[in-house]
Amino acid sequence: MPIDLNGYWKMISNDNFEEYLKALEVNVAIRKIATLLKPDKDITQDGDHITIKTLSTFKNYNMDFTVGQEFEEDLSGVDDRKCMTTVSWDGDRLVCVQKGEIEGRGWTHWVTGDELHLELRAGGAVSQQVFKKT
Repeated sequence: MPIDLNGYWKMISNDNFEEYLKALEVNVAIRKIATLLKPDKDITQDGDHITIKTLSTFKNYNMDFTVGQEFEEDLSGVDDRKCMTTVSWDGDRLVCVQKGEIEGRGWTHWVTGDELHLELRAGGAVSQQVFKKT
């Protein structure tokens, strides 16, 4: 049975995020701003339909998908690319693969206790973020 990601999550740590943004070729000014932010995650999960809202004072990003169904993801406001995205369950981890210009791009979410973990991957760079449920 997949984990329950429902809830509002506040960021408590963000490691190696600038290297991840460099791998996405995000310009230096946006990288500097983004590394200072502590975005929240608002996740709604209804079976295999999931909405992840990433909320910050700079930019918000909404991802709405059905697990196992490939879709075109518009990453305007992130790195202004489009990619073909598939999110699937791997045991109790939600794994995203984003096919496009950047090799090895994707992320993995999992829960340990009251913490939501997010590993972001792109072009060999890996960033680890941790959020606490509120």
